[in-house]
Amino acid sequence: MTPLQLSQETRVIAGAVLLTIVTIEFGGWFLSRIVRGQVSFTPFQQAFARAGHAHAGVLVTLGLVCLLFVDATDLSGVPLWIARLGVPAAAALMSAGFFLSSLGQGTTRPNRLIVLLWIGALCLAAGVLTLGIGLLTS
Repeated sequence: MTPLQLSQETRVIAGAVLLTIVTIEFGGWFLSRIVRGQVSFTPFQQAFARAGHAHAGVLVTLGLVCLLFVDATDLSGVPLWIARLGVPAAAALMSAGFFLSSLGQGTTRPNRLIVLLWIGALCLAAGVLTLGIGLLTS
């Protein structure tokens, strides 16, 4: 078996993404405080905290998997970077959209920062579509 060959760019991004898992762990701890009633959140804020935490964990994991495939494509230039960064960017943006749009005492609906969620969704779609097409055409 030959060892997995990753580009320097992919190794650096994967390393940085792995470091974000510590923040997701902290988020899990904070979420446990919310559900135990130690933090006063509205039901809306609780739902958005759960969604933000879940999206962070799932999308960081998906981002790491996608990084393994990027170097197996013939992509170059902008499409390569969209495939490489789309899902990790989505993890950050979508989670931020959930968390930041629900800030404030007694908040019951999202503020304007919900736009980050939708920008993240676009990054996610662009990243997986570009990577999928890149894999199918390589």
